Amino acid sequence: MKYVLVSGGVVSGLGKGVTASSIGVVLKACGLRVTSIKIDPYLNTDAGTMSPFEHGEVFVLDDGGEVDLDLGNYERFLDVTLTRDNNITTGKIYQSVIDKERRGDYLGKTVQVVPHITDAIQEWIERVSLIPVDGSEEPADVCVIELGGTVGDIESMPFIEALRQLSYRVGPGNFCLVHVSLVPVLGVVGEQKTKPTQHSVRELRGLGLTPHLLACRSAQALEENTKDKLSQFCHVPAGYILNIYDVTNIWHVPLLLRDQKAHEAILKELNLLSAARTPCLKEWTERADRCDNLTTEVKIAMVGKYIGLSDAYLSVIKALLHASIKCSRKLSIEWIAASDLEDATAKETPEVHATAWKSLKGSDGILVPGGFGDRGVQGKILAAKYARENDVPYLGICLGMQIAVIEFARSVLGMVDANSTEFDEKTPYPCVIFMPEGSKTHMGGTMRLGSRRTYFQNGDSITAKLYKKFDYVDERHRHRYEVNPDMVEKLENAGLMFVGKDETGRRMEILELPSHPYFVGVQFHPEFKSRPGKSSAVFLGLVLAASGQLKSYLNPNSVTPKVTSNHSTRKVIENGISSAVNGIMKNFSPLNCPNGNGTHAHA
Repeated sequence: MKYVLVSGGVVSGLGKGVTASSIGVVLKACGLRVTSIKIDPYLNTDAGTMSPFEHGEVFVLDDGGEVDLDLGNYERFLDVTLTRDNNITTGKIYQSVIDKERRGDYLGKTVQVVPHITDAIQEWIERVSLIPVDGSEEPADVCVIELGGTVGDIESMPFIEALRQLSYRVGPGNFCLVHVSLVPVLGVVGEQKTKPTQHSVRELRGLGLTPHLLACRSAQALEENTKDKLSQFCHVPAGYILNIYDVTNIWHVPLLLRDQKAHEAILKELNLLSAARTPCLKEWTERADRCDNLTTEVKIAMVGKYIGLSDAYLSVIKALLHASIKCSRKLSIEWIAASDLEDATAKETPEVHATAWKSLKGSDGILVPGGFGDRGVQGKILAAKYARENDVPYLGICLGMQIAVIEFARSVLGMVDANSTEFDEKTPYPCVIFMPEGSKTHMGGTMRLGSRRTYFQNGDSITAKLYKKFDYVDERHRHRYEVNPDMVEKLENAGLMFVGKDETGRRMEILELPSHPYFVGVQFHPEFKSRPGKSSAVFLGLVLAASGQLKSYLNPNSVTPKVTSNHSTRKVIENGISSAVNGIMKNFSPLNCPNGNGTHAHA
């Protein structure tokens, strides 16, 4: 196995995850098979109990692992399926060592950080790097390891020591270290400063690791004298100093690495030059260029709880972007705090309330993502109500689906006190209930997690057509509450149809409102399996409906009137219908790209 380690210095948030993913893309384009590991030095066993405000979203894998969002980067960039063991935390390592000590595996020895913790880290890396992740049964050729945090952090010291030992043990030709650092420009001086990177590299070398390549983050391209200075004081050849400057969208990053021949430097260090081909990144080039040239906008209102940090909904954003590019639309997200839609806000801060509603009503589609806790729930219910009553395309994910059920029971069935037992345990109409297999005493890893199968009840449903499957679909889950099966009959008799269920038929997975242009709720999290070249079906449906293209997509041979994207001004266009439909179908492409403000964004 060959290893590429990506470390970071100076400050956090430089884009190590995107850099590591982009290195993997370039190596994969060279014909190599690539896997990834993310090391997080925090003591948590996994990311499952961490606040989205503090650490961004919790990414869920097929095996139910609740992991760092950077594993979402790896899966989207490399199109692989990782496991929970691909995310190493201090908590996992210490727990495994302590479990061994309790069993007596160390034969009475004094258990210490060195060698026991460092050995456990190396054994974990070597074991996980051999797990196939691309659908084949063969291990990868190269394992890209991202070391979270910043060099010099106390909590990452055992990992750095373990990686030092690993690099020495596997020997030259099997280990390559890429160090990501910052080259800032001080406003007063206007000069690119190399001193932060020099100190970072000196710190790293003092710990026993010498970088083979430098990946320098900067606002503008590095000047030649800056590269020369870095080469001289960091002991890295000028040709091995990569510059990842700010770009219009992150699909440009692998192209930057290729253009600077990063693959040749890495392959040379790994003795793989003879085994690799010239990287072909035509598809990435087309994505990057196409993303830059999108002009027709589609506006989606994101009604959520954690809008103060966009990383809390990272995979949702990426899934919307994947769908938007397939529809040839430039995505515009209207971030709306759910609580701002509530009556209480109208009394306390009326201008905030008015702005929130103006944004909601000016959007082409509404998305209510998952979440926990009762804050903002009433605002989400109001958003679902507005979408249902005004024929605005709506997608509810996890809690967003449960919200749609509660709103329907209140408004259509007249159950004014209908609620979820998560928010009101004494509600007389429990539309959403706690799952019987759940735990109310332990939070971590006790939800319904991972890939589960959903069976379509009606092959003629919108979601079945979007998935292009009429029997079942596998999607990832993360929830403790579910629609009360005892209320399903009443809801369906009133017109709300549950078109997807689990294997028992008692767990509701997908709902649709047949009388509505696009009103869909899903209990699972489809965003976690969305890919640049394969957008999530239900996200695609939302963007298609919001941009007036859904009917043409589902029925490409029929001629239907085109509808303008803003629902408040939709008018039937009588002339040029055939040409409009043909133009729409020509634009459907598997290519996809997100927009962004720089390489610090996530894939």
